Amino acid sequence: MKYVIGIDLGTSSVKVILVSQEGEVKQTVTKEYPIIHEKPGYSEQDPEQWVLQTLQALTELVQLSAVPSSDIEGLSFSGQMHGLVLLNREDKVIRPAILWNDTRSTSQCLKIKKQLGSRLLEITKNPALEGLTLPKLLWVQENEEENFRNISVFLLPKDYLRFRLTGRIASEYSDAAGTLLLNIENQSWSTEIIQSLDLPKEICPPLVESGEFVGNLLPEIAGYTGLSVSTKVFAGGADNACGAVGAGILSKGKALCSIGTSGVLLAYDKDSSRTLNANVHFFNHIEKDSYYKMGVTLAAGYSLRWFKQTFMESENFSSLLEKAGESSVGANYLLFTPYLIGERTPHADSKIRGTFTGINGTHRKQDFVRAVIEGIVFSIHETLQVFRSNGPAIDTIISIGGGANSDLWLQIQADIFDAKIIKLNNDQGPGMGAAMIAATGLGWFNTLKECASKYVSISYSYYPIQENVNKYKKLYQLYKDIYTQTASINHQLFDLNQINNQTY
Repeated sequence: MKYVIGIDLGTSSVKVILVSQEGEVKQTVTKEYPIIHEKPGYSEQDPEQWVLQTLQALTELVQLSAVPSSDIEGLSFSGQMHGLVLLNREDKVIRPAILWNDTRSTSQCLKIKKQLGSRLLEITKNPALEGLTLPKLLWVQENEEENFRNISVFLLPKDYLRFRLTGRIASEYSDAAGTLLLNIENQSWSTEIIQSLDLPKEICPPLVESGEFVGNLLPEIAGYTGLSVSTKVFAGGADNACGAVGAGILSKGKALCSIGTSGVLLAYDKDSSRTLNANVHFFNHIEKDSYYKMGVTLAAGYSLRWFKQTFMESENFSSLLEKAGESSVGANYLLFTPYLIGERTPHADSKIRGTFTGINGTHRKQDFVRAVIEGIVFSIHETLQVFRSNGPAIDTIISIGGGANSDLWLQIQADIFDAKIIKLNNDQGPGMGAAMIAATGLGWFNTLKECASKYVSISYSYYPIQENVNKYKKLYQLYKDIYTQTASINHQLFDLNQINNQTY
């Protein structure tokens, strides 16, 4: 039996999966690493931890599976998007990577908007947001002059990891599309944007297709992990694009809901001329000459984890979800907005913060847990509403990630989205998409669609309950009002917090 490996470099951990030619997951290994929060709004990681934990995960994968290294023919990558990794002329990391959920670059976003105006959307199809890569690069330019002078090339997280495993520097289109430097239609770095912002073009890495063969494992990497130097390495893709591939989102009419640290709603598209509003992203897909539109809730699973650690630390997530089931639809009229670290879609507001609204003396822990879960889904529903008003009908949504591990959470998605929700048999998320890129790159399948027909299968479908749908529609209207009613207060609190941190 022949195998491929999918490496998913996430925000809090790296997950590696071993998948057979028949689509069976033979083995999985996960290794965690920390996030560095030096100041409010700062989110960084040490890229060396990505490499170290990935090598340990691959070593353990080979040992546990007992699959001969000669039978592992290829591997590919999925990775957290937008993170900024800076290398010097010796290809050494200059500073910690600035991550997608870092919000320090508000002034740089304003500079981009002022400098480029409407041309930014015309070229990149995306607005200037703190989460994207370009504002981070400008922040370094303005605040760390020596580091900026030493930059030889910037890379995205999984591209840095791939470089360390193969020795080849490159980026691919699905990840490059999230930098705010790529001309989406022409599939090239935008000279206009680079020149307008006085950036050296040579720091942009070479571009390749997601399924392109980029080399073999370095001998020292193969020796350390127990893999073979003949294992072929393929470029891979952004985590959300790989998640879409792993869920079979390769045609119109279907959407993907992925609830991990962040929450993502994503739909396939073929129209590269499309420009969406409400801060919806539009990126190159893994499949050549195709695209995907995407909205993001910054603190999805993160909100539930924060609640657990803060108020119910002794509980595990399973018991937390059981408690949520003891509450009622609408959490006994308690609403939660998951703006713990700001919000991306549809508000693009780095200063907004979360709220519980409607608390009264009858509310119990189970109501708060359910309100958090419902608030996460309400936030994602805002993106779905934008999609439905700007494209073909979406009545089927494939759910992956932590939100797909609970019958209750899946039913809440069905009721709030008013759509059929599909749970997959093999929910390996972006890691499966990465494995499918490798399998197709090796020629096991002619296309990703053909691969998906073998690797992706349905476990169960959840249908909306009309009584719940009606109740959630009324609550959703109130949920949307919370942002407008609390934005000014939250912005003032944020500014006071910033002043306090600068003072002390």
